[in-house]
Amino acid sequence: QVQLVESGGGSAQAGDSLRLSCVFSGRTFSFSAYAMGWFRQTPGKEREFVAGISRSGTTIYSKDSMKVRFIISRDNAKNTVYLQMNSLKPEDTAVYYCGAHLVSTREAVTSTQSAYNYWGQGTQVTVSS
Repeated sequence: QVQLVESGGGSAQAGDSLRLSCVFSGRTFSFSAYAMGWFRQTPGKEREFVAGISRSGTTIYSKDSMKVRFIISRDNAKNTVYLQMNSLKPEDTAVYYCGAHLVSTREAVTSTQSAYNYWGQGTQVTVSS
C-alpha cells in the first residue's frame, strides 16, 4: 500500500513563492519505481495536470507559462517530490494533489490523471491579489 502526504500549502500574496512537498511511503515498490505528478483542483472544476516527473528526472508541464513559474523535482533519497511555485497568481488558488504512477521505464511520465495509481489528500494553496 502506498501513502502520499502533501504539505507546504497555505496563504500567499500574488508574486510570492511556495514549495509543496509530497512524501511517499510504500512497501511493495520503492519511490524510485514511480513517476510522480502534481495536479490541482478548484471547486466545480475538473482536476487538472500541473507537472510530472519521470523516474529518471524528465519533467513535463501542462503549459509553457507554467514551466516558467513552476518547477517539479524529486529526491529519491528522501522519497519526496516537490513543486516549487514562483510568481504566484490568484488563479493558482486550488487544492494541489500529488499522484504516483507505477511505471516500468525510467523515462515514462504522463499528464493523464487516470494513469496515476495513488493520490495524496491534497494541500490548499490560496493566493490573494
